[in-house]
Amino acid sequence: MWHIRRVETGSLLTPDRARKLGAFAVVLAAHVGVFALMARSDGAQPLPVTPAFDVQLFRPPPPPPPPPPPREPSERTGGGAPAAPSRIHVPPPPREPVPPELPAPRQQAPEPEVVVGVSPISSPTPGLGQGGQGTGSGTGIGAGDGPGRGVRTGPRNLRRPGMNDLRTYHPRQALSAGVSGVVTVRCRIRPDTRLEGCDVVSATPAGQGFEQAGLAVARDLYRFQPATLDGAYDDSVTVTLVLEFGRRR
Repeated sequence: MWHIRRVETGSLLTPDRARKLGAFAVVLAAHVGVFALMARSDGAQPLPVTPAFDVQLFRPPPPPPPPPPPREPSERTGGGAPAAPSRIHVPPPPREPVPPELPAPRQQAPEPEVVVGVSPISSPTPGLGQGGQGTGSGTGIGAGDGPGRGVRTGPRNLRRPGMNDLRTYHPRQALSAGVSGVVTVRCRIRPDTRLEGCDVVSATPAGQGFEQAGLAVARDLYRFQPATLDGAYDDSVTVTLVLEFGRRR
């Protein structure tokens, strides 16, 4: 026959245990209420699933090797090569002052020589002619005149023909063929301003009648004041004329 021992509860439930038991009952009731609310509420939407992706892992490159340790200081001081010689920059010596350039003294241009006779080159216009001019004084011992000569004046053109006048004397055959010509004539001047003793120096082209035309123009159309020597008529001076037939100026 079993005997059950009677246990007295008053000895087990102490004030401290009673307080802990009350706190446990409160917590248990709170949990039961939360679960009841969760059971009544609708189910939460499922969270979106993140698609899976591949991940490749790479091994990082090895770190660079450490720098070499510094060299131990050498017992010898200074470099191995001798020091380069020093360069001393000396400024150049000052330049000597350049003396100012002095202008040359003015000199009178020499007077051109008087050319009497045939001109060395032809001119585009008929020549005017120019006589000589000289000065001198006679000297001598004893009776008689000295060799000196007096004042000379050159000839001066008084009238010259125009292009229309020359066309009148143009040879007919050459004019019809359209041939032009140049004639150089040398003449003496008479006291009455007319020309005489004319000679043809040159004619281009030859044999076309320009020689006779040039002589006729010099004789009929030109007038010159003659040259003088000591105020008297001088017949030793000649004039040279260059006549152009059929050429426009």
